[in-house]
Amino acid sequence: MAHISTGVEYGLHCLLYLSEPGAGAREASAKDLAELQGVPVEYVAKLFTKLSRAGIVAATEGVRGGFRLARPAANISVLDIVNAIDGEKALFDCREIRGNCAVFDDKPPAWATRGVCSIHAVMLDAEKRMNEALAAHSLVDLATRTAEKAPAAFGHQVVKWLAHRSANRRGDSGSSN
Repeated sequence: MAHISTGVEYGLHCLLYLSEPGAGAREASAKDLAELQGVPVEYVAKLFTKLSRAGIVAATEGVRGGFRLARPAANISVLDIVNAIDGEKALFDCREIRGNCAVFDDKPPAWATRGVCSIHAVMLDAEKRMNEALAAHSLVDLATRTAEKAPAAFGHQVVKWLAHRSANRRGDSGSSN
């Protein structure tokens, strides 16, 4: 079972299209972002509701409406996105079974349960390190890495595709593309 949900992956990919370096500010509907990537529209809409509540995206109303980043991509960490979509949850849920050893006769000695469980301590350290790593990477970092892999024309193709979709929603289908 994955600790970080598929929703985080969907959300991150959608946010990359709103934050591509050098392409300027982007705005797109949840429906267009979902269809662009072949992911469920309803699911992306729910993700963007969570991202909006967390102040990561802002919605624009109306036919031409959609979502845009609510703050610069450099100020949005991967951890912000994970927490917005999945919520802040522990990596490990210690059940304190160390006191249940059969040789303790229902009353564990103090040494057995004193302090943080050694297993839980390792898991807490792993969670701290994971959160630090996710916080160290911003949305602009991911967008830059993605843009470096893609052909230069790809970003322009996406912009054109999204603009065409937006124009069709407005009823400007007669515009040239």
